[in-house]
Amino acid sequence: MAASFYPPLSPFSTGLRCRCPRCGEAPVFNGLLTVKPVCPSCGLDYEKIDAGDGPAVFVILILGFIVVGLALWVELKFAPPLWVHMVLWAPLILGGAILMLRPFKATLIALQFRHKASSDIELLRE
Repeated sequence: MAASFYPPLSPFSTGLRCRCPRCGEAPVFNGLLTVKPVCPSCGLDYEKIDAGDGPAVFVILILGFIVVGLALWVELKFAPPLWVHMVLWAPLILGGAILMLRPFKATLIALQFRHKASSDIELLRE
C-alpha cells in the first residue's frame, strides 16, 4: 500500500483550530483536554505525542500577566473593596484558562509533530 502524501500544514493554524497536525481534518481531542489515541481521518498515532506541562505554563504566564495588569489598573483607578476583585478576576481566570488551554495544547502537539520530537526513547535511537 502506497503511503499517502500530506502537504505540510502550519502548526499554528491546525493548533488554534484543534485539528490533526498531519491532515488538518479531524479534531485532536475527545472531550475537553483528552487527546484521541489516533486520528480518525488519516490514522496518525497520537500515543507518543505528549505536550507535557507546556500549555499550562504558557496559559499561566500569559493570563497572569493580563489579569495582574488589569487588577492593578482597577485598584489604582477605582480602589474597590477586596470582594470586588474576587468577583471580577476569579471568573476571568477560570474561564480564560479553560478557553486558552485547548488551543495551546493542540498547538504544542502540532509543533511536536512538525519537528518530529518524541518522548519515546526507542524512536530517538533510530
